[in-house]
Amino acid sequence: MRGFNRAIIAGNLTRDPDVRTTVNKKSYARFAVAVNYRYKDQNGELKDNVDYINVVVWGPMAETCGKYLRKGSGVLLEGRIQTSSYDAKDGSGKKYMTEINADNIQFLGSGQQQSTGTTPSGAVNANNNANGDGDDFGKSIDESGFSNTPPPEAMSDIDNLPGGMFPF
Repeated sequence: MRGFNRAIIAGNLTRDPDVRTTVNKKSYARFAVAVNYRYKDQNGELKDNVDYINVVVWGPMAETCGKYLRKGSGVLLEGRIQTSSYDAKDGSGKKYMTEINADNIQFLGSGQQQSTGTTPSGAVNANNNANGDGDDFGKSIDESGFSNTPPPEAMSDIDNLPGGMFPF
């Protein structure tokens, strides 16, 4: 059986992207995205929490992220989850790191909207609503931290998802 590894997250950068170049002159950027969520505790009270997801981006997309993204910028990204290991310099043994290797990033929030990644140029940005006047999705992320409401263009595909899965 062939596996499937795809992650989609929306949130805000916790720090400016750290853009570097490998010895082979390939650019990459690392940053973390804060993803807010709510849950009910044992007493039935709503609690807010946040996950911090590490992200790595490669090539020209890394340079674009370094140029336009800053701490607090809203992003919708997708990629594959990867785990790597390394030996700790202090001799404490092997360390593991899990991150999303992003191949598609859409910049969310106020101002000029940018999109990078593997989607064709002219692709619809996740925060453009049917009227093209800005956004339902991006504002809710900027103003309240996170929205579990998908963008309007995603609503038409909900009935076609297997087993009632919801992509957001």
